[in-house]
Amino acid sequence: MRVLLALGGNAMTGPDGSATPDAQITAVTDAMAAAARLVAAGHELVVTHGNGPQVGNLLVKNELAAHVVPPVPLDWCGAQTQGTLGFTILDALDVALARLGAARPVAALVSRVLVDADDPGFTDPTKPVGRYLGREDAQRMVEHGQVWEDRGEKGWRRLVASPEPRELLDVAAARALLDAGHVVVAAGGGGIPVVRDDDGTLRGVEAVVDKDLTAALLARELGADVLVIATDVDHVSTGYGTDDERALGRVDVAGLRALADAGEFGSGSMGPKVEAVLRFVAGGGRRGVVTSLRHITDAVDGGVGTVVERDPDPAAP
Repeated sequence: MRVLLALGGNAMTGPDGSATPDAQITAVTDAMAAAARLVAAGHELVVTHGNGPQVGNLLVKNELAAHVVPPVPLDWCGAQTQGTLGFTILDALDVALARLGAARPVAALVSRVLVDADDPGFTDPTKPVGRYLGREDAQRMVEHGQVWEDRGEKGWRRLVASPEPRELLDVAAARALLDAGHVVVAAGGGGIPVVRDDDGTLRGVEAVVDKDLTAALLARELGADVLVIATDVDHVSTGYGTDDERALGRVDVAGLRALADAGEFGSGSMGPKVEAVLRFVAGGGRRGVVTSLRHITDAVDGGVGTVVERDPDPAAP
């Protein structure tokens, strides 16, 4: 089967959240050992990944150097992390595949995602990024055109747009590489957000696209059979953090949609993951799974995790 594996940015940091180069390399090495097992099992593989901690590091550098050099915009941060994480993933994947006797050519794409310039997120940014700052330091960044909000005792936090992903501009290259037998890394961090001006010109914008929603779009565009979203828990849960917490196993699209609409899943945590598997399966995908990285091999066959499958065709024999 053709499998799209979506890794969270935190899957590429240390257990304590450390984002030092050594910690990131160690985490990526562990993640690619799991990914390589999918290839060894005979599946075609596409990997996409988050980049929150890595972009966070770049934003700190922006803040510390703002009095010396202009801050790097978010689309540049996304491109830089795609490159850095891409080559780190490729190095680790080469080794992991060779150890399993499943060597394949591997490739990482710098990938753009088209968003709507009129997306409401640009006029009312709500996604917090980076660390908290004091008023004076935040004001310095406001002078560079950024939006910051006073969050009380914790300090000030930057807010950016998180527009809906509309089109993957480099999917044809990913498809060609897949068809040629490559393992492909693409659309890291949700893709580099760009808009198309009236004259057809493309330009990057200050935004962060949700990587899970982009993963669902990428999986559909590449004709993936299965979308696996790897996180730090084995299942999605309802009633999270309460006495009524319950792990979800196999669930149909209508049932999961009803739970999502009832507000069971946090917008900053499981919400986008649930929405991604719903979109993928409702759009024709065979199976969407949310589970932990250690279970991804079994997840492809629907044997573990929160599993959503396409409703059977009542007209089928």
